[in-house]
Amino acid sequence: MTAHRARVEAALFHAVAAEDDLMADIGGHLITAGGKRARPLFTVASAAILATDTDAISVAVTDEVILGGVSVELVQVGSLCHDDVIDEAETRRGVDSVNLRWGNLKAILAGDFLLAKASEIAAGLGTEVAGLLAATIGRLCTGEVIELGCAYDISRTQASYLRAIEGKTAALFATACRVGGIVGGLPRPAIDQLTAFGLHYGMAFQIVDDVLDVIATDEQLGKPAGHDIAEGIYNLPVLYALEEHGATLGALLGRPIEGDALDAARHLVRTSAGVPRSIELARTYIDGAVAALGTFGTTPSATALAGAASSLIIDLEAVLAA
Repeated sequence: MTAHRARVEAALFHAVAAEDDLMADIGGHLITAGGKRARPLFTVASAAILATDTDAISVAVTDEVILGGVSVELVQVGSLCHDDVIDEAETRRGVDSVNLRWGNLKAILAGDFLLAKASEIAAGLGTEVAGLLAATIGRLCTGEVIELGCAYDISRTQASYLRAIEGKTAALFATACRVGGIVGGLPRPAIDQLTAFGLHYGMAFQIVDDVLDVIATDEQLGKPAGHDIAEGIYNLPVLYALEEHGATLGALLGRPIEGDALDAARHLVRTSAGVPRSIELARTYIDGAVAALGTFGTTPSATALAGAASSLIIDLEAVLAA
């Protein structure tokens, strides 16, 4: 997979090249900061899901597959530029956020630039991929709107939370896998199974990320810990904790908080059943993700995808134990 990641990286930097030096610098800022590249690598693994050896994988992972993964990653990075403006974030992936370094206007334009590049690449891969990517961008926006509509709402429901994360996170993982299947020319049942894997993985991924926002440090996250609580985004661990400590925790929430109030709110969530209950739901989604891979057996790509799903909980437990 290392060689394919290198191909993804090279294609990403080529994709954000621009005639204007400033736009190229801004557009490439978060890409240069790195990242696990989970989404494009899921595209690669999906395209090669039926391959049983190294040679077959190399044949399956064409330049078009790499470009499909790049288009998905550009949507992810572009959406981060927009999210950081909305959240007034100062760091992302351990570096200055685009909005902090260049201002909100340029950050929005950089996000638009990356989304445009993603759409341009997708169009070159066929109408189905182009339509899928466009629909996914729409789902990202819908998920974000649902979340913003619940800001500072201590009566937010679990159903609202799940709808939001399906749109803003899980949809893009599902699309990453589906693009790989489509561009890789897989049978339709296989494409649908891969899509189901990506959706379940994405749900678990976001739940784990929301638990980390409560329990991890700034250094572990590469961004401010507790930011969601401070900004009124009450995620699953908080919703569960409100069921347990409604009066005490509810008195702290419902408005912007910082300092001692934020520390107190995080402590109540960390010491409630909210964290283990959230982890249990994440495990359920991970089980669904692994089950979706069942008919692919133990091909290298199926094993890698299943391992990625299982590692979500392993990595979370490492933070809990630290």
